[in-house]
Amino acid sequence: MYIRKIHGPHAVTLSDGRTMTRSDLPSPRTTRWVASRKAAVVHAVDHGLLTAEEAIRTYSLSEEELESWRRAVSIHGEKALKTTALQKFRE
Repeated sequence: MYIRKIHGPHAVTLSDGRTMTRSDLPSPRTTRWVASRKAAVVHAVDHGLLTAEEAIRTYSLSEEELESWRRAVSIHGEKALKTTALQKFRE
């Protein structure tokens, strides 16, 4: 069995005390982006588990898309990532 060498930490501690590992991240083949998957990517980037460049490359995101997720979470919390809340939080 081959274990791929990764750069960076294998696990980080989130601000609420939970531990997040790379196995908690969504699959790179994700096509349906629900709020919990978006939040996992945002937390991984914000806490250093992934760099923004790695997240963009891995999940085929645009820089603007990732930054909009990060901004929404920082201003309004994870609930702002739900598609039903977009109109409510959009300014």
